[in-house]
Amino acid sequence: MAVRSNRILAVGPADEIKGRYQSKHLLDYSDDLIMPGLINAHTHAAMTCFRGLADDLPLEVWLHEHIFPAERQINRDLVYWGTKLAIAEMFLSGTTTFCDMYLFADAVAQAAQETGIRAVVGEVLYDFPSTNYGSWENGLKFSENLILTWRNDPLIQVAIQPHAVYTCSPELLRRCGELAGRLQTQLIIHLCETQQEVKDCRERYGASPVAHLHSLELLGPHLVADHGVVLSEADMELLAERQVAIVHCPESNMKLASGIAPVPELLRRGITVALGTDGCASNNNLDLFQEMDTAAKLHKVHLLDPTVLPAADVIRLATRGSAQALNLYRDIGSLEAGKKADLIVVDCQQPHMVPMYNPYSHLTYVASGSDVKTSIIEGRVVMQDRRVTSFDVQETMARVREIAVKIRAVN
Repeated sequence: MAVRSNRILAVGPADEIKGRYQSKHLLDYSDDLIMPGLINAHTHAAMTCFRGLADDLPLEVWLHEHIFPAERQINRDLVYWGTKLAIAEMFLSGTTTFCDMYLFADAVAQAAQETGIRAVVGEVLYDFPSTNYGSWENGLKFSENLILTWRNDPLIQVAIQPHAVYTCSPELLRRCGELAGRLQTQLIIHLCETQQEVKDCRERYGASPVAHLHSLELLGPHLVADHGVVLSEADMELLAERQVAIVHCPESNMKLASGIAPVPELLRRGITVALGTDGCASNNNLDLFQEMDTAAKLHKVHLLDPTVLPAADVIRLATRGSAQALNLYRDIGSLEAGKKADLIVVDCQQPHMVPMYNPYSHLTYVASGSDVKTSIIEGRVVMQDRRVTSFDVQETMARVREIAVKIRAVN
């Protein structure tokens, strides 16, 4: 592969590339696999600070009795350092782009820019007052300013991100849709994650969460729906018709016992499906290789069909599918001349990687994040031979340990 500045010039056999191009900087990984950087299409990066704080609980209990109370302590400092810790974990496990929904999204953007990772960020919006911006009206102003601030950055994009139908009134959701439309950015929301969410929405609004958003004229290609676990036939018809993307988070859904998203059926209907880890408090890691393995096996056992979601299809979810969902496929998600140089190198010289008959099989069922040797984003080496080169990881871990002492003291 030949890379000039931040873009791929050419991909092909080594002899052909070496014959056509000369370079002052050569990275020789001739015995390893080069693949597109993985794209984590849904997470809450700073929740690394809450990893292991509350486990083995239903979503509603976990969220309302543990996470929301803990998040009352959140400040910009926690989000900044928690995000940097997540970025270190992502670099070391092959993720080169992440989509984040959280408080103090300006700190998330700053951490992403400083470390060199590609990110889609957004301030999470609720009906109730936020520790960052106060009222949701202020939250919309904060979001608009965030978009204008980062509009021309090569690595950072900003989306409008209302939390969910059960934490956002119809008025707030409408205003979010209007703002996303006016500023031509994406709208991202948790949707149909649990049976309880769907039940409560039907009782409150007389419609499923999907139909509720449809009645508010919010369904469309600009909408990214995180989870999409509890979906009816009518819901899936609407999602397909309106070209809504779904982000599949199998490990979080399993851990919280939320259910299993109907991914094979969504794909059959032509719906774009991406892959995400969700936050560290409900996963509890950011390893997309592990997520791919889980996704492939989960749907096979659920449908009692070993042919569903084959290895190559799962890899597409974490690369091309995620890029398409986040409206980034023109630049990333595949290794092609003209696209941004976001790529990773997977070590194939370990005992568990030998022999290799089918690269897709090994990447899905054998490899883990710890097999990633090198990560490159926007043509810049951010992690080489298992060493993060773009920032001080030891300082970051020390800062998060200090934050954890404060969290532990009140939880």
